[in-house]
Amino acid sequence: MSPKVTIVDYGIGNLLSVARALEKCGAQVVLSNKPEEILAAERLVLPGVGAFSKGIQGLREAGLVEPLKEYANRGHPLLGICLGMQMLFTSSSEFGEHQGLGLIEGQIVPITPRDDSGKLMKVPHIGWSALRKPNAIPSWGNSILSGLRSDTHAYFVHSFTASPVHEVDRLADTYYGDSRISAAVRKDNVSGCQFHPEKSGLAGLRILEAFIGSR
Repeated sequence: MSPKVTIVDYGIGNLLSVARALEKCGAQVVLSNKPEEILAAERLVLPGVGAFSKGIQGLREAGLVEPLKEYANRGHPLLGICLGMQMLFTSSSEFGEHQGLGLIEGQIVPITPRDDSGKLMKVPHIGWSALRKPNAIPSWGNSILSGLRSDTHAYFVHSFTASPVHEVDRLADTYYGDSRISAAVRKDNVSGCQFHPEKSGLAGLRILEAFIGSR
């Protein structure tokens, strides 16, 4: 039987492309905005694009903030993508101070990239960038990045980046100019990708396959 993955549908994000990528990886995909279905999910994906405040507002209006917290606290696999990853954190400074889900300690802060000459680079960060293993973790084994090599490229579109309190919560970094970017994060059963795995070719599909196979 195909593994079942529930995508949180709160009115923000390109759900169709995420759903198609998961289906290509062999998952049975369900879109839901019902708290009871969120809590009953086998595996949960929280997508999203755009501003942090609108994302959190969308979750609140759908009554999904507490169900998402409870789901994660039960130890079930949860994957945040792009804005969905950012909302896993404690707070964001994007257009004011906004509280997140608080599943991973840290803040979402602006990218302020400079090149080697000190010149400011264009924001948002858009395009393919290499994933690199931080020194604080021994390997990508038993994670959504298992099976990938360091320097594998993924596709990014964002203006803000996560700054985790604990270095061990950084699963992968990338660099935009001299600016260190949290490319992927993990704390226990909760994982997140700042990049878009559904737009990252074969590497992105491998990441989704690893998530589908997680327990």
